[in-house]
Amino acid sequence: MALKKFENNYDVIIVGAGISGINFAYRLQTQCPDLNFTILEAREVIGGTWALFKYPGLRSDSDLYTFSFPWRPWTEQKSIAEASLIVKYVNESAAMYGIDKKIQFNHKVTTYDWSSRSQQWTLTVDASGSTKTFRTHFTLMCTGYYDYEHALPSVIPGIENFGGKVVHPQFWPEDLDYSNKKVTIIGSGATAVTLLPALAEKASHVTMLQRSPSYVTSTPGQDGLEILMRKTCPESLAYKLIRIKWIIFPILLINFCYYLPTIAKKLLRKATIAQLPASIAHDPQFNPSYEPFQQRMCFCPDGDFYASLRSGKAEVVTGTIDTVTRDSIKLHGGQELHPDIIVTATGLKLQFGGSAKVDVDGVRFNFTEKFVWKNVMLQDLPNAAFVVGYVDASWTLGADATAQLICRLLKQLKKYGKTTAVPRLSDAERRSMKEMPMLRISSSYVKKAKDALPKTGDGAQWRSRRTYFHDMWQAKFGDIKTGLQYISAAQ
Repeated sequence: MALKKFENNYDVIIVGAGISGINFAYRLQTQCPDLNFTILEAREVIGGTWALFKYPGLRSDSDLYTFSFPWRPWTEQKSIAEASLIVKYVNESAAMYGIDKKIQFNHKVTTYDWSSRSQQWTLTVDASGSTKTFRTHFTLMCTGYYDYEHALPSVIPGIENFGGKVVHPQFWPEDLDYSNKKVTIIGSGATAVTLLPALAEKASHVTMLQRSPSYVTSTPGQDGLEILMRKTCPESLAYKLIRIKWIIFPILLINFCYYLPTIAKKLLRKATIAQLPASIAHDPQFNPSYEPFQQRMCFCPDGDFYASLRSGKAEVVTGTIDTVTRDSIKLHGGQELHPDIIVTATGLKLQFGGSAKVDVDGVRFNFTEKFVWKNVMLQDLPNAAFVVGYVDASWTLGADATAQLICRLLKQLKKYGKTTAVPRLSDAERRSMKEMPMLRISSSYVKKAKDALPKTGDGAQWRSRRTYFHDMWQAKFGDIKTGLQYISAAQ
């Protein structure tokens, strides 16, 4: 895959130094050591989302035993961890394997330009105000699917009239003093559930104002089985067993909820009522209108969310906003809230491939018109892959399945003397295939982004993510010929 002489030539360019980028770099240097690569990171730090967001209580919403890298065990004795520990872990992992030396910070990709004639990508990069050009045969977009620069627009009538502070979690001011203040969080998702107990430690009172309830489930920092494994097994074996447990348990739980939703709802209701104070009724505050896992489940470590409610420093209110005045939030039905600070935890804006423009032979490439091949590449987009994790399991599991498949593909290109791989969807497939959403959850922020994401279908090579075991099997042994056109330099 050697390129012509050029200052910034690489076999592979990874865009983004978050969880996905660091993991792919490790897989690349261990499985394809003959390929040279670099990582272009738009910011000045490693860690992606975890280094960007600064709101109080920021933590993982899935367990760290599977959210951590398979090649470097998570050794902290807690399954849910705060952002600072995650950033520390990612930085240490990158340094341990020399990956940090491959990162070029403050390098923001603004344009990807593919040339079929040279069979390579030209990346235009903003490097701290100056423009650089990079060339590569293969690029991996490890940019996640959030818009880092813009929040999800939300219609809150009269919010511009509020005389206090309005804050969006994505752009949390680190100097914001909420001590002894009354705070209202608008939203009921994972961010709101995380914020409530964190803010309640200093605020005089915190209200979570939700239009509709979510499932909020307590999970222990470490359960009895994990403690037993650590006591009775060697450390390396204990880690593997705990990791396997955390991979299998969500699959069992999700299938249980899917096939027996009535029983699952009853069990969740019983567990929730047991943790609520007598002053807060289960209905309507904790009675979602959807089945478990139709939207992402909110987990709170050691029940900290419910502990805040029992303390009296926090409450949950269900209703719709009529209008916001200078000093109040008026709800339909007559109830009023009088916060000093409003936090709009209304979701994140989804964006595919970052904010960069993508051109193929001079024609603008539209992600939203294309189908996804095996969850790693896009129809008609040559030598480019992306990373999207799971909505019901750890992101890193999906990221590693992607890395394993792409490394296998790169070795396949070399083995057969090919230079380019591009997914192709035949006209017959397109006519017969049923179109499906890329993310299989019904959360509001996902519904709003349905026209911003590519599509999946019900064809074998074009389906959305299923389970980690299925996807990893496909990555290592599955069909990587069907739906993929291989091109040699001579063509």
